[in-house]
Amino acid sequence: MLRLERVPLDEVDWKALDGFGDRNVFQTPGWLEFVARTQGAEPVVARIVSGGEAVGWFSGLMLRRYGVPILGSPFQGWTTGPMGFNLAHGIDRREAVEALLPFAFKGLRCMHIELLDRRARFEELSGLGARLAEFNTYELDLAREEQEIFAGMSSACRRAIRKGEREGVRVEEAHGIEFADEYYAQLEDVFAKQSLRPPYGVERVRELIRCLEPSGNLLLVRALSPQGEGIATAIFPVLNEFAYFWGGASWRSHQILRPNEAVFWHTMRRLRERGVPLLDMGGGGTYKLKYGPRERRIPFFRKSRIRGMMTLRDLAARIQWRRATRQGARS
Repeated sequence: MLRLERVPLDEVDWKALDGFGDRNVFQTPGWLEFVARTQGAEPVVARIVSGGEAVGWFSGLMLRRYGVPILGSPFQGWTTGPMGFNLAHGIDRREAVEALLPFAFKGLRCMHIELLDRRARFEELSGLGARLAEFNTYELDLAREEQEIFAGMSSACRRAIRKGEREGVRVEEAHGIEFADEYYAQLEDVFAKQSLRPPYGVERVRELIRCLEPSGNLLLVRALSPQGEGIATAIFPVLNEFAYFWGGASWRSHQILRPNEAVFWHTMRRLRERGVPLLDMGGGGTYKLKYGPRERRIPFFRKSRIRGMMTLRDLAARIQWRRATRQGARS
């Protein structure tokens, strides 16, 4: 049987964790710090043990919402991709989830748990008394030749990329905290089109850059007009087998130059150079289909210790989202 043992952050062997093939950027110290700072959460890193031997790790964070202690890996609203487990070869993921439940409910005394593990399958998580929601995303195979990736896009997307090149749109990599203000101003313009506000504040973007950029696990990209004015931006956390589209924005007044397509095409080629085989498009959105990705469904495991708490959780999530988008987030 597997069991989880919590390890203090200052005692975690991060080098050993980074040796796992299923390791991703959302499980790194920088990302845990980012979520802790922006959500008032407490990082939880646990060793998975079998017969006295360490066979994997779990990464998540604890927080309280409306007084309820929750373990998220991740939790809705964290603007975080899949977290979950790092497991040695041959270790069953379902058994790891089964071991996580007593660790969360009894060891940590949480009342609710949410888990999004990128390598989990629906069939192996069924029958555990949990709600299995779908996290739908798109993935782009970057291991192919550049010409094949370009050919896999829609004809309209290819024309948009060529138009940007003809018009003199340039794309460059960016650095520094000040990029957050540039990105966020454009994001506000995107949401203003629907008379809404972004669901998070600019300080979250600043914290993301503070926590991730020093590690080299963050790619910041901007598109420039022919006059050298910044007209589009995008943010991509990246580590090992995939990069993740965290957010993108652009000025509506410059859409005719098609800077968003230019940003994505530049990013695809840059990631290929770094040997990154996949680009996770960061969830659904039919506009992403023009880049030629494949769809992927990942089970979002949600389980409460007390009957009826799931209904309250859904209600709280709807209230929080409505408040954030209509009034603007403060952090």
